[in-house]
Amino acid sequence: MILNEKFIQAVIDIAQLAGGFIYAHYGKVDDKQIQIKDLNSLVSYVDTNSETIIIERLRELLPESSFLAEESSVEQPASDYVWIIDPLDGTTNFLHQIPVFAVSIALQFKGEIILGVVYEVNQKECFHAVKGQGAYLNGNKIAIKNIEFKDGLIATGFPYYDFSKTDAYLKVLEKLMRSTRGVRRLGAAAVDLAYVACGRYSAFFEYSLAPWDVAAGALIVKEAGGVVSDFARGENWLLGKTIVAGSPIGHLGVFNLIEECFDC
Repeated sequence: MILNEKFIQAVIDIAQLAGGFIYAHYGKVDDKQIQIKDLNSLVSYVDTNSETIIIERLRELLPESSFLAEESSVEQPASDYVWIIDPLDGTTNFLHQIPVFAVSIALQFKGEIILGVVYEVNQKECFHAVKGQGAYLNGNKIAIKNIEFKDGLIATGFPYYDFSKTDAYLKVLEKLMRSTRGVRRLGAAAVDLAYVACGRYSAFFEYSLAPWDVAAGALIVKEAGGVVSDFARGENWLLGKTIVAGSPIGHLGVFNLIEECFDC
């Protein structure tokens, strides 16, 4: 089996190596070095160089693999093994010196996510999960907290380019503010999902996300005992651009509000 202890540690080491590079450039990116990819979507040499570091080392680790990465557009041969990579999740936070950003690496085999690593750079917290083997934070096993909905914190992300569902989204937020301990928006979906997995949040939801935003974190949530779906209660959270992830109680509570407010 490819996912032996040595292989898993090598992927963790690669995520931490990229995280070290990112942190070394924290607060040092000049405004002239920032590019605007799209509305409210920023990128700098830190994103692209981090991605290069990750891809080069993952290619050495698993030569037959291909890549789906946020900053790359190079055509690659088809492979059963696909790395899904966000080299800097939370770029806007990073560029504005808000200390919440991460490296996210997932491995997909024949369409199924089998390994996920999320390294939150500032706290040096490395979350990882292997399908069927549980979820871990810095080597210690973690689990979701299935507490009462009213006692939990809910995480989300604000739409930044697709505003087609803003009214429904705001309705959900209002209901969550009235029925839970509060709503948080960190600006890094991979971190949000990792925080669900270790019990800091009861649930996370967002729309208009890409595969590299959620691939690793969603597996970590599942392996920690959580539930992951799209907004239609289906399994298309990786490519369908919508996701709800949480404890069984947290997921159900958020999903019920989405079903009530959204036309899914």
